[in-house]
Amino acid sequence: MNKRNLVDLLLNQADRQPTKVALRVKCQGVYQDISWGVFLSHVVRLALALHRAGLKKGDRIAILSENRPEWAYADLAILAFGGIVVPIYPTASPKEMEYVLNHCEATFLFTSTADQFNRIKSIEQSLHALKKVIIFDDVPQESDKVTSLARFINSVNDRSESVKTLFQSLVDQVKPDDLATIIYTSGTTGPAKGVMLSHQNFLINCYDSKEALPLFETDVSLSFLPLSHVFERMGGYYLVILCGCTIAYAENMTTVPENLIEVHPTVVCCVPRFFEKMYARIQDEVARKGFFAQMIFRWAIRIGKECAQFRSAKQSVPFWLQLQRIAAQKLVYSNVYKRLGGRLRYFISGGAPLAKELAEFFYSAGVLILEGYGLTETSPVLSVNRWDRFKFGSVGLPLQNVKVKIAEDGEVLAQGPSIMAGYYKNETATQEALRDGWFHTGDFGKIDEEGFLYITGRKKDLIVTSGGKNISPQNIENSILGDAIFSQIVVVGDKHNFITALIVPNFDQLKAALKQKNQGAGEMAPGELVQMPEAHSLLREHLEERTKDFAPYEKIKYFTLLTKEFSQEKGEMTLTLKIKRSVVNEHFRNAIEHMYRETESGDHERRNRIFFVL
Repeated sequence: MNKRNLVDLLLNQADRQPTKVALRVKCQGVYQDISWGVFLSHVVRLALALHRAGLKKGDRIAILSENRPEWAYADLAILAFGGIVVPIYPTASPKEMEYVLNHCEATFLFTSTADQFNRIKSIEQSLHALKKVIIFDDVPQESDKVTSLARFINSVNDRSESVKTLFQSLVDQVKPDDLATIIYTSGTTGPAKGVMLSHQNFLINCYDSKEALPLFETDVSLSFLPLSHVFERMGGYYLVILCGCTIAYAENMTTVPENLIEVHPTVVCCVPRFFEKMYARIQDEVARKGFFAQMIFRWAIRIGKECAQFRSAKQSVPFWLQLQRIAAQKLVYSNVYKRLGGRLRYFISGGAPLAKELAEFFYSAGVLILEGYGLTETSPVLSVNRWDRFKFGSVGLPLQNVKVKIAEDGEVLAQGPSIMAGYYKNETATQEALRDGWFHTGDFGKIDEEGFLYITGRKKDLIVTSGGKNISPQNIENSILGDAIFSQIVVVGDKHNFITALIVPNFDQLKAALKQKNQGAGEMAPGELVQMPEAHSLLREHLEERTKDFAPYEKIKYFTLLTKEFSQEKGEMTLTLKIKRSVVNEHFRNAIEHMYRETESGDHERRNRIFFVL
């Protein structure tokens, strides 16, 4: 590692290739290019404007914004003089914003639009440390406290030699061990904790990830996971800068399918929910085309899986199978590859467990998903599958500077220079997480004979039945979600003598499956579908097939059907689309109690207890 701090990554690329495209952003319907030289120019001007405003090393400065070039300008400008960046999710509630801003005592806040600032106004009076708000877009009415980015940096001329000298002198004072950021993790079991990460934490993780994953200056990454989350910040931003790739920003989460086709990315950081949604859409389209199309699709999946077994084992695919694969590629898989932009080399998946069958399906389509594992506290990557060495279902091999071991109770422990310094203003939580020289991840796992790590569940999510059986719900859920007829599922059953589930069906798939059995649901709404006995029986059949290899106590005895997906707006999902079990259990407490109350009272007439929410 030859860089002292994160700003050096940008300085290196701007010096080497000032005219090469660094960033791409869509403006007025067209993607526009920003070179490394122009990127640096924005950072220099903003850093010196902040310095002139009296900010100094160690000051906490927050960023509340969607992904866009200005996020990177603000981030690196703050880091350039030794400031500490505090990212806030753009969809955070005012209450969450208030907690973070007050806990870290942020003096400056960058935000994207006037609308975002209006959300801050409702808590403005309680933000005692906040002195100034800088809005990336134009501001209709500026004041001493609120100004636009353009006006804030207006008087700084980055072409002046004195300006360049001053900027370099500020950067030179930022050392590897200096704190770079405080990232507040989701507070589902109490107040959010501020994870403290240094420049060195990120740099080592970047260099280790570069060694594990092939990235070239010709690569283009589409950025759509929130930069306020550590996964995108390291994998889709700092790592991409280190490797000299181009970052293209998606307009928003809903336009990702369109942006993939426009940008033609070669690498993308994703979360499993993206693949689940895409697979479901593909299945829906096939279902609408009729029986013959479905038959071809199922055949193509079978051929793809057979070929994948040979390819992943680095064995030659038999000639007869290769011929079938060519046909499957033309009929099915080429369309999947095209809608991902037509140039993808691989996805990097993280943030939550990925169903093995989804990885196998996309691999059959020529798209390799390299699943990794890590936490905010580990900057974030601990392990990842390699381009030339991977196992579907695993989270890969530990990075070069990371040590991983399994504790006696099955918890994954990690050690290495990318582990956090601790939690901000929370010594108790720090001592609980960092014990005996090891970081306790809170996840259960296992390591196979070749060193591949497998995550088998979250410690806090472990279900302990009244009979004393320990059940990891994630394993069951991932197996079930390999069937596109299921959209979402949460397995419950702690302190009961059997497990049950809250299920959101994929209603298009459910209708198609019922139609095949001549039990057509026509144009029924979800609220009507969940009341159909035929739908209950069909879903039960699929559940039993997906869980046939599990132990008897791991099989779902009763289930509740829901008509709407869990959502971020209701606090049921994190911003990386992981389900918050504690919130879901509370929101659907009546449904869960209903299942256990009636079944444990001896009323077993109906096999599937139905409780639906319109």
